[in-house]
Amino acid sequence: MKTALITGVAGGMGFAAAKRLIREGWRVAGLDVREPEDREGILFFRTDLTDPRSVEASLQGVKEAGLTFDAILHMAGLYDLNSLLEMPEEDFLRIWNVNLFGVYRVNKAFFPLLRKNARILITASELAPLHPLPFTGIYGITKTALDRYAESLRMELQLVGHPVIVLRPGAVDTGLLRVSTDKLDRFVKETKLYPLHAERFRRIVDRVETRRVQPERIAALAMKALRAEKPRFTYAINRNPGLLLLNALPVRWQCGIIRRILTP
Repeated sequence: MKTALITGVAGGMGFAAAKRLIREGWRVAGLDVREPEDREGILFFRTDLTDPRSVEASLQGVKEAGLTFDAILHMAGLYDLNSLLEMPEEDFLRIWNVNLFGVYRVNKAFFPLLRKNARILITASELAPLHPLPFTGIYGITKTALDRYAESLRMELQLVGHPVIVLRPGAVDTGLLRVSTDKLDRFVKETKLYPLHAERFRRIVDRVETRRVQPERIAALAMKALRAEKPRFTYAINRNPGLLLLNALPVRWQCGIIRRILTP
């Protein structure tokens, strides 16, 4: 039986991926700081990806269960909306600790348990290859770094027969997105530097997020990458055409357009 390790298994994308793999006959081990709403078919290990000791404890639990893996799916992540000069340092460091260092820790710890030709799927973002936007900066920065990490890991692991695949979704209807909306509301209320700009930015975000897709679409995309005989390096879904068009312009033009849109 094929076996997968999924991070963020209690979240929208991670839970959807777990249920999809279970329906396809896979065995699933899941890591998360909170328990999934339905653990049926999931061997769950409570894990704080920001704590190396917690990751190591889960590794020992997996070893005791006698598991080895055909795939690691990185579905855990944080999404934050704030200004780079005003966000608390604790928030700044935590999003790095989850979005990048958490992936690094899991790969490093669990790599010895990978079976031959096992695949590693890393969830980045549609923002990863694009120029940064205001107030999504910290999220975009961490996902761009994660994208580069995945490319570098791919270069190395191809030498020993393990494909590394990047998923780049746009807006997905998960609890993570709803939490980020709450954070955006708080930013609009609390910002001292950008009170008028933030309000305009919130209206834009509200329009963009109406195009969000269900997490089951991401699960299906991950399944496609796992099934492919020769998987692509990158799988994208629900990319925003407006962002793609903006990114095609010279950076000076992008800055001017953003300034005009957000400045009263």
